[in-house]
Amino acid sequence: MAADRRAPSAGAGRAAAGRRRHASAKAAPLRPRRQPIPVRYLSAVIWAFLVWNLLTWTATVENLAVGLGVALAVAAAIAAAGTVIPPWRLLDPRRLAGIVWLIAVVSAGIMRENVKLARRIWLPSRPLASGMVIAPTAARTDGEIAAVGLLTSLVVDNQVIDIDRSRHLLQFHGVALPPPGRQHARAAINGPVERPLLFLSRR
Repeated sequence: MAADRRAPSAGAGRAAAGRRRHASAKAAPLRPRRQPIPVRYLSAVIWAFLVWNLLTWTATVENLAVGLGVALAVAAAIAAAGTVIPPWRLLDPRRLAGIVWLIAVVSAGIMRENVKLARRIWLPSRPLASGMVIAPTAARTDGEIAAVGLLTSLVVDNQVIDIDRSRHLLQFHGVALPPPGRQHARAAINGPVERPLLFLSRR
């Protein structure tokens, strides 16, 4: 008895071809959209100009003019290197809330530790437990780690000393060390800064 061989219908053939196209489209990696060069250049100019003003902290016409010239030159040199985050993305309400949160945390830490340091100067008989401490970090990218190290070092009580990228650890020197244990160290030193910082960087 001969096997019943049926030719595939035109509809079934189209469906199979559609499934193959869909599978190949899913398998092909999506290429990220390239940032337009004018947007990249303008973003680099704004960031460089802001950094200039933060470093010089002088609001004269001459200083602003020189800063603008430097920003234009720096942007021309680095704009071709890759994507530059546009500064106007900071105007997103959630990012603005994260910035306010980060500024509040860092400012509170600076004021609190300065008061503690002043008390230690005025009352030198108070016990002092300075030394090195290791704290785990949730920061992963170069920018996140650099920001954590910089912002925690603004607080006079702590200075970042070393980094272990493979194990995600930071070593700090502290004037007054937290209780023993790495999680205690993270809760006292870098944890409060990392929460708003990572909220910002991963949006």
